[in-house]
Amino acid sequence: MAKLSELRKLVDEARAQAPAARPAPRPAAAKAASPRRVIAAARHADGDIDLAQAFADVRKLPPVTRRQHAPPRPAPIPLQRIADDENALIESKYGAEPTPDSWEIGQEHEAGQTFLRSGLSNDILKKLRRGAWSVQGEIDLHGHTRDEAHDALSDFLDDARQRGYRCVRAIHGKGLTSPNREPVLKGRVRQWLSRWDVVLAYCEAPPHSGGGGAVLILLRGR
Repeated sequence: MAKLSELRKLVDEARAQAPAARPAPRPAAAKAASPRRVIAAARHADGDIDLAQAFADVRKLPPVTRRQHAPPRPAPIPLQRIADDENALIESKYGAEPTPDSWEIGQEHEAGQTFLRSGLSNDILKKLRRGAWSVQGEIDLHGHTRDEAHDALSDFLDDARQRGYRCVRAIHGKGLTSPNREPVLKGRVRQWLSRWDVVLAYCEAPPHSGGGGAVLILLRGR
């Protein structure tokens, strides 16, 4: 039977040999390394391409100095509405539906289409419509109130007589832009003309001169 001292000696020898037999501890980085990194490191060691070395001579492109020009934004002006208003004004001035070419003196389609001072021949109206007298003056009454149009037309005719004009034109419009598309000045202008002694005759202008939106006026000579 072994003595107690011999057992203690065996234990001490075992403890002395334990550190040499124990494996060395692994570094912290190695413990944290994932299997994927280990495989990647092994491949790189076997001859993988070193990207940093492969692209070492690559130069960065210089920044673009060209200025980007944005197209100018259109001005906030309702161009289409302005064009529509202008077209409506032209149509009301010269007539969207011109007087038929077959119209002749004595075939009036509406009251006040012609006027002839009593005692004068009907040939005067025919000559007036056919352009026997050239138009020497013109007044546009668009935008006038009834009273303004009356005074403006009266002054215009007085000035025309002083200048020696015989044939003038008054544009009153067809009323396309008036409420309910009813003419405001058309009938008034023709009534005034028939009451003024300086007016010998008038007739509705031909299609190329205003049609139903204007009248040709023959004035008494000085």
